[in-house]
Amino acid sequence: MSAGAGSSGAGAVAAVDLGATSGRVIVGQVGPDTLEATTVARFSNDPVATPDGMHWNLLGLYSAALAGLREALRAAPDVASIGVDSWAVDYGLLRDGRLLGTPFHYRDSRTERGVAAVHERMPHAELYRRNGLQFLPFNTLYQLAAEPTDLLGFADTALLVPDLIGYWLTGQARTEVTNASTTGLLRATTATWDEELMAGLGLPRGILPTLIAPGERLGALLPEVAASLGAGSRVSVTAVGSHDTASAVVAVPMQPESAAYISCGTWGLVGVEVERPVLTAEALAANFTNEGGVDGRVRLLHNVMGLWVLSETVRGWEREGHDIDLPTLLGAAAEVDPATVPVFDVDDPRFLPPGDMPARIAAWCAEHDVAAPRTHAEFARSIVESLAQAFADTARLAGRIGGVDVETIHIVGGGSLNRLLCQRTADRAGMPVLAGPVEATALGNLLVQGRAAGFVGGSLESLRDLVARTHAPTRYDPRPGE
Repeated sequence: MSAGAGSSGAGAVAAVDLGATSGRVIVGQVGPDTLEATTVARFSNDPVATPDGMHWNLLGLYSAALAGLREALRAAPDVASIGVDSWAVDYGLLRDGRLLGTPFHYRDSRTERGVAAVHERMPHAELYRRNGLQFLPFNTLYQLAAEPTDLLGFADTALLVPDLIGYWLTGQARTEVTNASTTGLLRATTATWDEELMAGLGLPRGILPTLIAPGERLGALLPEVAASLGAGSRVSVTAVGSHDTASAVVAVPMQPESAAYISCGTWGLVGVEVERPVLTAEALAANFTNEGGVDGRVRLLHNVMGLWVLSETVRGWEREGHDIDLPTLLGAAAEVDPATVPVFDVDDPRFLPPGDMPARIAAWCAEHDVAAPRTHAEFARSIVESLAQAFADTARLAGRIGGVDVETIHIVGGGSLNRLLCQRTADRAGMPVLAGPVEATALGNLLVQGRAAGFVGGSLESLRDLVARTHAPTRYDPRPGE
């Protein structure tokens, strides 16, 4: 029996899941017929604005993650391993193991000068041929190009957020490959660092660590870390799909040859799973991205702005003194006739930064000669309708570009709890939507660890079968005439 395995064959692992607005530590029980996740700690992730820009409070997140891991080990002393996932693209620069400043937030405006610097040397079409990534102004290569050259020259290591947490836990500096695929510096066809590209952009190659794949052991906890957590020497850190969407897609209970997925939270990641990158002119024109998945799969997807638009709208109203209860708001939105509210382009760049979303929606409507929403309920319904249309259109387009005959759409993550959004996506797509699991990212993290520890075995399909057997999704059928 593997270390940490119970009499049922299930074993315990712990996941650190860092999202763009909050973080969690989860204890999982994983076995042939068992997949359970218990959140033992939850903490906020609030960006910090300083005179030089917007940053992540990464030291605060690490401290909260350690506190959560202490709770995890108290709740399950037989935890065999720890896995860390987070959002993509952001990083910390180090010199001799010391962090050189607080990592920037991807929504910081400094990325604009990075885009200009990169495209001056290499246009996006050429970049796409190499890295297969859709244009997003905050991709890591643009952020690195925005760094002062003396700072980049002084740094000896750049670590993406989950890799930095892993380094602090183990002392091992590696870059997990699914997250590396979001940087723009990985060759899409070989899944190796593109040294020629880095040289062409004037970026120092030596700062990128050796790659590690999901399921590989990163290393044992540092003695001082193990002591602070009350962990035994056998507890190690295992690489998972450290890009949170890569972990989420592991736990989508789908048949990839006939389904699209939407990992819906702050962002809506809409796509299909394919065996190899799709670098066609159509994929480039549609701004689709090829990102690495677990077991060498490719996530062919497009970033849709996601629930960020709704959550930032609600935050704005709350700053104005309104008391907003989201379920009540969505209930009122469901009563609004969808024909009376505009469907706007949620991917318009104006909706990316924090700020007054209702004013921006109204400005978009004025520019397109349509009536803007007036009440809170109308704004919420307009946002839901616009997201549902974007999700439906993108899922169909992903299938066409990827050669997948999409018959079903799976929605996982927090958006799967939004019944109105799920139903309207089904209506607008004209195909069933299967919603859940909500905790897909955490479950995918736990599954990869559980397989590495020997608590479960088999292919990605067998892991998804376990998800389907233990976390049955909610089905939304399209309604005629809707």
